[in-house]
Amino acid sequence: MDSLSQILLGGAVAAAIAPAGHRRAALLAGAALGTLPDLDVIPIGLLTDDPIDRMTWHRGVSHSLLVLPFLAWAIWAWCRSRGKRVAESPARWFWAIQLALLTHPLLDAFTVYGTQLLWPFSAKPVMWSSVFIIDPLYTVWLLLGCVAAWLARERRWGRQALLAGLAASTLYLGASQLAKFQVEREAERSLAALNLQDAPRFSVPMPFNILLWRVVAMTPEGFVEGERSLVADEGPMRFREYPSDVQALGEVFDYPAVRRLRWFNRGFMKAERRDGLLVLSDLRMGAEPDYSFRFVVAEHDGSAWREVAPTQMEWPWEASDRLAAMWRRIWTPEPARPTAQAAADSAGGSPAINASK
Repeated sequence: MDSLSQILLGGAVAAAIAPAGHRRAALLAGAALGTLPDLDVIPIGLLTDDPIDRMTWHRGVSHSLLVLPFLAWAIWAWCRSRGKRVAESPARWFWAIQLALLTHPLLDAFTVYGTQLLWPFSAKPVMWSSVFIIDPLYTVWLLLGCVAAWLARERRWGRQALLAGLAASTLYLGASQLAKFQVEREAERSLAALNLQDAPRFSVPMPFNILLWRVVAMTPEGFVEGERSLVADEGPMRFREYPSDVQALGEVFDYPAVRRLRWFNRGFMKAERRDGLLVLSDLRMGAEPDYSFRFVVAEHDGSAWREVAPTQMEWPWEASDRLAAMWRRIWTPEPARPTAQAAADSAGGSPAINASK
């Protein structure tokens, strides 16, 4: 999740546990602890300039549920040895520090990026993908609770405000999982009608909400992409087909960078040639034709692909236009019978496939 959400979550958790007289200090300490795991980007950036390594090492050791409890204990022991607040109430501060750290990777796991909760084991990163990386309706309750607790100082209603904020934000995460279940259920039925019931797929909410969702399923020739508004859509989902250069991807399949990407994104990527370069796009973050992570992994020498040091590419896209269209799409159902021209995408997508065929 975004840094503000993590700061507020850490602060709210720590302040709800710490003694009332320590509440303001706990808000500040929890905020620092809540953002601490994301500081792994600093050593990673110093150790490597490989963009794939930087992407896949992030949310690793610093987000492991097998590592953070020991770090929390070390911080608690050091603070207790210095006396003052932690020494005055060691049990409460022990749990305040533990939970301020541990809630960080758990919240990250609700996004699609991938969080290595069991590092150093090689299990695939966890991506429950039920909230977007920034979601105001998750964050606002924590913000209100923290502000109220700061103003309340030692008064009882300060802790009640924190608990209410934590309860509301947690209920929102639960609502996101229920929304995801509804989308997945319809996606499964619609993809089965296209004989894609066994295709690897994922669903993820569109930016800043849990009402509009995107579903992607892989196919032998590329992938299909569809949207689902929980407010406006009824009946089967419709999917658009997009190609991927599966032959080229097969030829570079065992390159170390490609293996690392496949492990991290579970194979949800698109391969395409651009000016003699092979570009791999992570399908999980973005939407056709715009993606947040694109990497050059090979160069064609005229007869075959040659491995190159990975570089990250950025292609311009009109965020304001896309967000405005997304907002309209939440409240507007897809046309019942889209025309081929309207359904085709400028990036080469095929006309929409109606799963009710």
